[in-house]
Amino acid sequence: MTTLRLLSASGAVSDATLNDTGVYTCPTTPLQSRVAYAAAHVVPRVHADNTPGQPADIDWDATLAFRRNVYSWGLGVADAMDTAQRNMGLDAAATRELITRSAEVAREEGGSVVVGVNTDHIAESHISLDAVIDAYKSQLHFTEEQGAGPVLMASRHLARVATSADDYRRVYREVLSAASVPVVLHWLGTAFDPELAGYFGAADWQTASAVLLDIIDESPGKVSGVKMSLLNAESEISVRERLPQGVRMFTGDDFNYVSLIGGDALAPAAPLESPSAPEVAERTASTRDQAVQSAASGALDAHRGHSDALLGAFAAIAPVASAAIQALDAGDAEGYQRILGPTEELSRQVFAAPTFYYKTGVAFLAWLNGHQPAFQMVGGLHSARSLPHLSRIVELANASLALEKPELARERWHGMLRVNGVDA
Repeated sequence: MTTLRLLSASGAVSDATLNDTGVYTCPTTPLQSRVAYAAAHVVPRVHADNTPGQPADIDWDATLAFRRNVYSWGLGVADAMDTAQRNMGLDAAATRELITRSAEVAREEGGSVVVGVNTDHIAESHISLDAVIDAYKSQLHFTEEQGAGPVLMASRHLARVATSADDYRRVYREVLSAASVPVVLHWLGTAFDPELAGYFGAADWQTASAVLLDIIDESPGKVSGVKMSLLNAESEISVRERLPQGVRMFTGDDFNYVSLIGGDALAPAAPLESPSAPEVAERTASTRDQAVQSAASGALDAHRGHSDALLGAFAAIAPVASAAIQALDAGDAEGYQRILGPTEELSRQVFAAPTFYYKTGVAFLAWLNGHQPAFQMVGGLHSARSLPHLSRIVELANASLALEKPELARERWHGMLRVNGVDA
């Protein structure tokens, strides 16, 4: 019996049996029942100066090989987003190069890629609304030129300068009007970025979601989906039920993705209910009436009953995520839950507070699974989690069969323990 050495927060050590990896196979046909993107990280060059404050020096071979591996499992890649350390080590020049290279790999692999569009190439911290619009458009046009799908990320610049919900409506209306292809809107919660407090003009999600839905309604045909990353299943389901027909909900909820993605394949859908905020009650009632009419005519949007996926967690567990969706494709909801269910506890550990350091866990698992030569990150972010925190990730990855090469993972983890003075 092969064992894993584990380290607790008290310094106590224990052993767990090393499990074999799950018997997962790459799909031979495209995944059908869900659209799923893994939000990918970047791998630094081992010998480069990727210390805090330095420009990102990326190992492009390893970074792009990771994306090819994601495609082999039938998943799409979401690139140049917060998982790739936007605003946490990935500078503007590296971001542009990443988008260009990732889009090229997607074409070579026949994969689907979406990339983040933001305003973060502007060095000034405070700029006008007009400058925010221009900055968004600049990155949007660059993304379109590369042939990647745009994800309109939440902008720190906009959060700083906006004084009302109307400011958000104006900015998004003008940026969406300039888009040549439909975009995904990204609502990133404060757990991921505290500087985005009050986004869409309100502190509570009920009021903010009404503004988001207004933005979508005001630009018909311009929005293909919404990625919600509030770590709040109630808010996601509420918005999902009110999206216009043809607009997908991409869950960014790394705490509750199993039930959100499974949706009505797992249990009867809950009835539509009005949000508690009076500002959106009238809108919800109207949408409920439209849903009832659509259901009666057989035209209810099938996407309302579940969320699709755009998750950093899926970059860490690509084979398991693929196997779970393959089970859904085969009509095996129990298999889906059996395969994916255990990974949610792992994801909750990776995304534990302070949540914005989750990238460390994603890179750590990539190293354990042999996708990068060293446990290093741009900006020195590999130091952002403690050894006991990483030990718990090892324990849960082993339990959920997310270690792709268990013996390699054991060897690397035990070597890391020894370097840190722990007997392994």
